[in-house]
Amino acid sequence: MSGNKKGFRQFLAIRGMGAAITAFIGLIIIYVAFGILNPKVFSGQNVLNLLRSMSKYLLIGIGQSYVMITGNIDLSIGSVVAMSAMMTATFMTLGINPFVAMLISLICGLLIGVINGFLVGKFRLPPFIATLGTMFVGRGVAYMVNGNRNTDNIGITLGKDVGDRFQNFFYYNKTLGVYNTFWIALIIFLVFFFLLSKTRTGRHIYAIGSNVDAARLSGVDVISTTIKTYLVSAFCSVVVGYILCAQAGMGNMEAGNTYEMYGVAAGVIGGVSPLGGSGLLLGTFAGAAVWQTLENGLNMVGAQVGIQRIVIGVIVVGAVLADAVLRNGNGVQRKKK
Repeated sequence: MSGNKKGFRQFLAIRGMGAAITAFIGLIIIYVAFGILNPKVFSGQNVLNLLRSMSKYLLIGIGQSYVMITGNIDLSIGSVVAMSAMMTATFMTLGINPFVAMLISLICGLLIGVINGFLVGKFRLPPFIATLGTMFVGRGVAYMVNGNRNTDNIGITLGKDVGDRFQNFFYYNKTLGVYNTFWIALIIFLVFFFLLSKTRTGRHIYAIGSNVDAARLSGVDVISTTIKTYLVSAFCSVVVGYILCAQAGMGNMEAGNTYEMYGVAAGVIGGVSPLGGSGLLLGTFAGAAVWQTLENGLNMVGAQVGIQRIVIGVIVVGAVLADAVLRNGNGVQRKKK
């Protein structure tokens, strides 16, 4: 028994695990509470819709969490989402194969990630300023790619069958009874969870967030690692762009608006510190689920949109405040020693 207790303590001692477990417990409480208020929350179709909707928040949460763990932020996420959706849809309406259209969008999105990484890692620009600039650039490309207007239906040139296949793969079809959107997000989550928790790059990401100067002196390639985190953020944003394009069947220039903040919310609710150095993607998963469950539940009980935003905003501020209090408390304890 003592061995089991020791193992459980070690499990809880994993950096960020306590916050992730707290987020999951909060998720269960919130879900059950809304289910009591409106039993339709427990319906199978609502659960499927909830999983599909939370997938977008999970993906952008993964990208933003990678960046936040280094102590940085990415404000260009929403614009990369819009750029991806608009470029993919525009190229498809021009008769370009969907795979090629997606590939071009991915390359352009990753280019934004590289630029962000260089500006922050190499030139040491404040991440808020660097990614604010690329946010405007990305949104500008989203507007320009189709002449400052939303696209037509993606199947208009390639044919309805091709358009339907694209939409079904990313949004409407199910595999094993669950929408493909969720499986796509889950696979990406598992890949980046492994990279962050089990690889040297993951350790370097945490090291930079804990103390960038100490990490540099320890031999960590700060520039390369910073670029990698922004590439992860850009990649996840591009995939969300595909999903939104498939959902609407067209490109929308305003797609992804404020998604960068949704990514921050998913991360901090799950215990990823905006100050860097701590947090788990497991917590981000819980945070994305909490966010979507709140949104879904408040909508199911008839709460106004304004109330929904206020509730979620208070929770985000509370999560960041709790992180700051815990950090200060730990700092006081270390000083006393």
